[in-house]
Amino acid sequence: MSPLLSLILIPLVTAAFCMAGSAPRRISLFGAGANLLLTLYLLASYNLEIGGYQFVGGRLLAPFYGLAFSLGADGLSMVMLLLTTLVTLAAVWVTPPINRYAGMFYACLLLISAGAIGAFVSTDLFFFYAFHELALVPTFLLIGIWGSGERQRIAWKVTIYLATGSFVLLLGLIGIWLAVPAGLRTLDMRILQQLGVAGILSPGPAVYLLLLAGFGSLIALFPLHSWAPEAYASAPAPAAMLHAGVLKKFGLYGLLRLAVPIFPEEIQQFAGLLLILLLGNIIYVGFVTIAQKRLDLMLGYSSVMHMGYAFLGLVALNQIGLAGMSLMIVAHGLTIAALFALCGEIGSRWGTLEFAKLGGLAAGAPKLGLLFGFAAMASIGLPGFLSFPSEVLIFFGAFAQGVTGGFNIYQTSVAFALWGVVISAIYMLRAYRRIFWGGRGVAAVDGVGDVSCAVRWAVILLLAALLVTGFRPALLLDYINPVFDYFAP
Repeated sequence: MSPLLSLILIPLVTAAFCMAGSAPRRISLFGAGANLLLTLYLLASYNLEIGGYQFVGGRLLAPFYGLAFSLGADGLSMVMLLLTTLVTLAAVWVTPPINRYAGMFYACLLLISAGAIGAFVSTDLFFFYAFHELALVPTFLLIGIWGSGERQRIAWKVTIYLATGSFVLLLGLIGIWLAVPAGLRTLDMRILQQLGVAGILSPGPAVYLLLLAGFGSLIALFPLHSWAPEAYASAPAPAAMLHAGVLKKFGLYGLLRLAVPIFPEEIQQFAGLLLILLLGNIIYVGFVTIAQKRLDLMLGYSSVMHMGYAFLGLVALNQIGLAGMSLMIVAHGLTIAALFALCGEIGSRWGTLEFAKLGGLAAGAPKLGLLFGFAAMASIGLPGFLSFPSEVLIFFGAFAQGVTGGFNIYQTSVAFALWGVVISAIYMLRAYRRIFWGGRGVAAVDGVGDVSCAVRWAVILLLAALLVTGFRPALLLDYINPVFDYFAP
């Protein structure tokens, strides 16, 4: 059996045991841990000298349509697998005691993980799409059943937004398939990428705009972003970790897989539009983030804001910018997962996430304050964390695009986007000060205790990954750079 198929089956089988067993937490931890170990083994086994897709396997299902259940992983896929399995283990680890339907709760988490893994290793366009749709169903259930606030309204809002975006995306994928020459009709993404790079496959601007709108709504590209902050604020912390940290990255991964090799001319043609939209993410949503009065909503808007940086790497359309975008996917996924884990811990222990009611928590919970401080610095992009090299590569890549005697639209956009770093520092450091320092809030009662052991070690795992790859980003770039060799100078 293919090791990539094992990565999909382990969380699926574990989810089935959770639904039937009496110890879902223990079973889930075992399955998530096994998947992380298998991913690390595959990373070590991946031959960097050969590169390309490895661990390939599958079966042809419908020859007329070119439909096949085929799996394979190149360097970018391997990095996405590492992100997914790390966040999955952390999300299961930090899950608090579940009072009702505990087995179903853990099963939903594992189904999201299985869907994300399946999307990242599928080389067939149909299953690439289908696995992502599989992961959306448990997301709806996690918010609607175990969420907080107006959970049912928010669950339906998220479902309507994402279902609409998925439908638009499906139209774009069909457009790509229809544009393939009749004698080469296939759904194999590897062949589609080769045809795109060779200039044989050219679906046109309309299909690109469908992909941009479809993927953009899943990523929360401005102005299609309003579903995300409410969803993350209402969702249980483990669900927010998995969706914001992993599942939302499906859209960015899809753009790297399809838009970059097949639509390079269209990306440049509509660069002005995309630059305006991504600056909406960075500047407008950044100011909205500053105005938030609750930690969960602030983190939700912060997640939306940082997607603007990733799109800036896309529009750069060179090896430096695309490598920075790929690093940003991992950096943001690990960082936002750590922050939502700590947010959930604060909410469960002190019963509120309002800044006005919190304050001085560091006196009674110094370990929690230390971990939150590290996660906040990672979000800001402090040197030493993976966010720093990812942002540097994105800014350099975008600034180098179309260099002329004076500032062009790319360089002007970078100048505006740099202010996002300042905005991030303002809202994150202010939140850190309000929650952990200053006068004691009405919710900062004594005897609550410090961060739990489970949350502490799960967050340490995520922060350690950020620090190791931050000090040596080549650990990931060695896998990522060869994927975009066709843009190398």
